[in-house]
Amino acid sequence: MNAEHTPGTALDELAAKGAARIEWIRSRMPLLAAARAELATSRPFEGHRIGMSLHIEPKTAVLLETLAAGGAEVVGTGNHGSTQDDVVAFLRGQGMTIFGSRDDTLEQHHANVASVLDAAPDMLLDNGGDLAAGVVARGVTGSILGGTEETTSGGDRLRGELSGAVPFPMIVINDSLLKAIGENKHAVGQSVVESFMRITNLMVPGRRFVVLGYGWCGRGVAHYLRALGGKVAVVEIDELKAFEAALDGFRVSTAVDLAPWGEVFITATGHAKVLTMEAVERMADGAVLANCGHFPWEIDVESLRAAAVTTREVDDAIERIELPNGRHVVLIAGGRMFNLAGREPKGNSLESMDLGFLLQTLSLERVATAAASLTPGAQPVPDDIDRTIARRMLTAMNAAA
Repeated sequence: MNAEHTPGTALDELAAKGAARIEWIRSRMPLLAAARAELATSRPFEGHRIGMSLHIEPKTAVLLETLAAGGAEVVGTGNHGSTQDDVVAFLRGQGMTIFGSRDDTLEQHHANVASVLDAAPDMLLDNGGDLAAGVVARGVTGSILGGTEETTSGGDRLRGELSGAVPFPMIVINDSLLKAIGENKHAVGQSVVESFMRITNLMVPGRRFVVLGYGWCGRGVAHYLRALGGKVAVVEIDELKAFEAALDGFRVSTAVDLAPWGEVFITATGHAKVLTMEAVERMADGAVLANCGHFPWEIDVESLRAAAVTTREVDDAIERIELPNGRHVVLIAGGRMFNLAGREPKGNSLESMDLGFLLQTLSLERVATAAASLTPGAQPVPDDIDRTIARRMLTAMNAAA
């Protein structure tokens, strides 16, 4: 899908579909609505080009409209496997330069990220550190005022692989306790469980689940599964988080030890190859493998496919993979973030993304207006922004009560 299209084509119909979905969602994101009105007056992004790499779905469109209302020129792309084409068509119709489509290969996704960087943005709205890594590789860090990073995976990348190489401020939205509680624990927990039920049509009550990772997302997934009657065990290598999981009443062990017990395995760590073939080979026949982390690397899909006797798609986003030991496993969404890359994806709840995207908006505003007050590299959301949004969210919740 190219960044432009000729009016009067099927893409206009696609854009109209996106517009209808976005209109409904826009009306239910009051925090961004208030920010949009404020930014339309203050125009803090006037003269700035924001390069974006973020999951493109209707709620993201409302964020981008908010930034545009503040004067920003937006050039962006989605993430691999989660782009919603009707939303892309709508955003292009609003004058934004958006690259990518849902069917893009991983190689095309990387090309889309490169196209965003080719547009020479001076601010970044990043997800997974792809844009930040790109400007470092190109040696154009001096042209960047600063930006935001959405995920734990991207924050880890900024503090690890890119440590010392990023001379501009990058506010890590996922460092916010407000986001951790509101979006990661509750919204991810809800969306992962809802997506599992919708995609597989399997029952949660009585089923045995293994959640890999007990960070905020893993906590949410584990608690929501148990709330619906699932039997839940946790894999966690951090001793303090493992201790917390045990006190929360979950069985805690290794993936290999839990492999014969579990029926569904959900990764939520941000790290590569945490679900290995050693564990897969010990799983019961028909075990389900799913990932809700940002990168499609938490399940060792490459080794799984290499070992497969046969692989067959049995439904949209569901693959049956036959193993040499005579058993089979079921892989959801190819190992990608299945609550956004699976069938008819909804992602996180409207309320949580209203909160999370206001964190993005006000953090980007801080970069645009006061970058000199921020330190270079990865850093948490400024405390005053967290507290401002907490007050606004409580007001909105009370108004709806």
